[in-house]
Amino acid sequence: MTPDRYSHGHHESVLRSHRWRTAENSAGFLLPHLSTTATLLDVGCGPGNISADLASRLEGGTVVGIDLAPDVIEAARRDYGSAHENLTFGIGDVYNLAFADGHFDVVYAHQVLQHLTAPVDALREMRRVLRAGGLLAVRDADYGAFVWAPDDPLLVRWLELYHEITRHNHAQADAGRHLAAWVRAAGFGDLVVSSSTWTFHSEHERAWWGGLWAERIVHSDFARQGLEYELTDEAELRAISDAFLRWSRDDDGVFVLVHVEVLARA
Repeated sequence: MTPDRYSHGHHESVLRSHRWRTAENSAGFLLPHLSTTATLLDVGCGPGNISADLASRLEGGTVVGIDLAPDVIEAARRDYGSAHENLTFGIGDVYNLAFADGHFDVVYAHQVLQHLTAPVDALREMRRVLRAGGLLAVRDADYGAFVWAPDDPLLVRWLELYHEITRHNHAQADAGRHLAAWVRAAGFGDLVVSSSTWTFHSEHERAWWGGLWAERIVHSDFARQGLEYELTDEAELRAISDAFLRWSRDDDGVFVLVHVEVLARA
């Protein structure tokens, strides 16, 4: 199996985006189904903020956040490790989870499957560590469904380049539309499929979203991989970065990110 390569990397501009996420805006489809005594595994927890938010809601339960990147787990432990007694973090491989069969009531994975070369294999491993009847909750973006205004050919090129890089990494940028099929192929049942969006329009929202992508375009692994794979050059990356800044300054600017969510039973 081809080793997974994360298309974004962990530049500060990427982690800034991750730290903005909350249980409400990233796990809202799961929250009504959580018992306060549940044992929950957060796969691909990143800097740990969603894990901590979930732990605050499971006062009689436990939350374990895992990620493959040691430096990210170190940061999660530093920022949230002492915030909740029921929260722990560890380095973990989604294809080989270090837990016994049936260990968890809930497994949650947010914006993870889109980056994997073998998402169905990962889902099978998540199913293994769920108790019989346990709940899977997965949410992924669908880049092909993103929309924005005003039109800009350089933002169109950004989306094309994003797809080119992820295809080179054998990942699926349009994962959202495939989630239900992947979950079913992994052996889950009782699927509930929904969708939700993140919308950036206010002056503050545009400055935040456009600014972090302007940085990511030139400084993150997105840039390094695009150059390494000879899919772009530095001049084009700078031009795309400038396009995000122009968008952020436009009072009529709007950017809508579409996500698909699946709840299913083991």
